Amino acid sequence: MEARIDKTLEILFELKVEDAMKKEVITARPDDAMSRLNDEMSAHRLSGMPVVDGTSLVGIISISDLISWLTNGSSGEKVRDRMAKNPQCLYADQPLVHAIKRFDQIGFGRFPVLDRESGTLVGIITKGDVILCTLRKLEEQYSEEEVRQYRASHFFEDINADRINLSLSFDIAGRDLDRAGAVSTTMKKNLKRLGMDPAVIRRAAIASYEAEMNVAIYTNGGTMKFNIDSEKITIIVQDRGPGIENITLAMKEGYSTAEPWVRDLGFGAGMGLPNIKKCSDTLDIQSTVGTGTMVTIEILTGMNHETEAGN
Repeated sequence: MEARIDKTLEILFELKVEDAMKKEVITARPDDAMSRLNDEMSAHRLSGMPVVDGTSLVGIISISDLISWLTNGSSGEKVRDRMAKNPQCLYADQPLVHAIKRFDQIGFGRFPVLDRESGTLVGIITKGDVILCTLRKLEEQYSEEEVRQYRASHFFEDINADRINLSLSFDIAGRDLDRAGAVSTTMKKNLKRLGMDPAVIRRAAIASYEAEMNVAIYTNGGTMKFNIDSEKITIIVQDRGPGIENITLAMKEGYSTAEPWVRDLGFGAGMGLPNIKKCSDTLDIQSTVGTGTMVTIEILTGMNHETEAGN
């Protein structure tokens, strides 16, 4: 059960909103009569519809708005009279985990999805869409594991050298949650290509994701380096400040110095470093206030160690 939970978390870090959203969206217009909306929602069995004016999203109207109109509304009312204006939206390129946090935080049943560059409506996403997409991805990944043809040991055995070390480096932007998680997703795919044990991949993916998010949330940016050999994966994360004043306090579950804008997005719960520790065989943190922090994570590749992160 723990392995299944870990894999689900890993998938939610990897998938984007556009992977789960419905791309064919039935919309209403502000000047549509509420009676027409009633017919449309009944015919298509919808519980809500985005409202667009030309190519611009101007509102969203739900089944509760329709019921309210049916109960005490007038026949001449338009959609604009009942719709919720300036609706909460998601962007197609956001990680799917952002959508889950927003559903939990706000309690809505659906969110319109916009293209980040053009601002146009490109889809709509519900909790059910998230569940179906996650289940499909789980099925795909378990099938991939069953037919894996290579293992990491074969990769290193086929190369002749006294010492073999594969090193990969990535840059991480600071104060930018929209692209956060991209490095961890890429590295997870690389480890799969190497044929690493699935349990090792899960631990490395979660640890690197949490470290990457910490850099994106709290710092001015930094780098993440992966050193891989036949015995272990070493992940070295170095940022450009501001540094950690009290590492012992920062390691406590629930302790957070996240700014309000981060918390508004559902992040900064103070579980990053504790989750990294749970995923690591060894963890070292060196930090200088005003200069920056270096986190070194080691994960042994020969151990069948299941993480408890995220429980």
